[in-house]
Amino acid sequence: MNVQKSIQLKGSGGRPFLLDLYAPEAGPHRPLVVFVHGFKGFKDYACWELVAREFVAAGFVFIKFNFSHNGTTVENPSAFDDLEAFGNNNFSRELDDLGTVLDWALSGEQLHTFNIDPGQVSLIGHSRGGATVLLKAHEDERVKRVVSWAGVGNLDAYMRADEVTRWRESGVVYVENSRTKQQMPLYYQLYEDFVAHADRLDLEAALRSMNQPYLVVHGTADTVVPYSAALHLYENSHNSELETIMGADHTFGALHPWPSAALPDHLELVVKKTVAYLGRR
Repeated sequence: MNVQKSIQLKGSGGRPFLLDLYAPEAGPHRPLVVFVHGFKGFKDYACWELVAREFVAAGFVFIKFNFSHNGTTVENPSAFDDLEAFGNNNFSRELDDLGTVLDWALSGEQLHTFNIDPGQVSLIGHSRGGATVLLKAHEDERVKRVVSWAGVGNLDAYMRADEVTRWRESGVVYVENSRTKQQMPLYYQLYEDFVAHADRLDLEAALRSMNQPYLVVHGTADTVVPYSAALHLYENSHNSELETIMGADHTFGALHPWPSAALPDHLELVVKKTVAYLGRR
């Protein structure tokens, strides 16, 4: 296995971010999977490393990365050391960062070095990352297949009308990180970006018009993003399949830090289902 960690790219606003790439040893051209973390997520959470290795064992090149404004830094990519950056994150920045990753991965140098097949590019997004990959697939024809793991059904939860006035007046609202107990800021610019780029960020329109095959994976015991979100995504897209993971929570059993060399049972099932889906021709 060829593992390249902490590759540094320049993201939105010129802010650097880190990317990890995992590839099989030299051989035929391989399909590419790009994994997108969610809100308050990061590339090294729990057992995403083990997930990456499972995909490589199945013959995929696998990339995971930190969004440029997810609150981590290149010096400390697993902790939210820069809450100012987190507060200035928005959906457009994340789409642009994902575009930067695709541009880099599908450049001539990477295609040759890692034997990537540019005709087999898939995106997997966890939680809010599920919306990001749908929106990117809608605007980027290089993406051939899409998978959401515990994906959100809409982006409007951050934009409740009764909160917007107070948000505008104060300039910031705070969300607690249940794991670290940090109070993480969301600056009003998030709402301004959402309004200014309403067409680009219209998840409902993306669902209705997206042509790529789409796999919706969700657990029935998810208390963060309810299972009803999966039904909404599945029922409002025309080329989708639904995989229900009975009894699974939002992270499919993963916790951070993850103490085992084996995946939790639910996440192992998710990986197997996803590998089988993406392996179809």
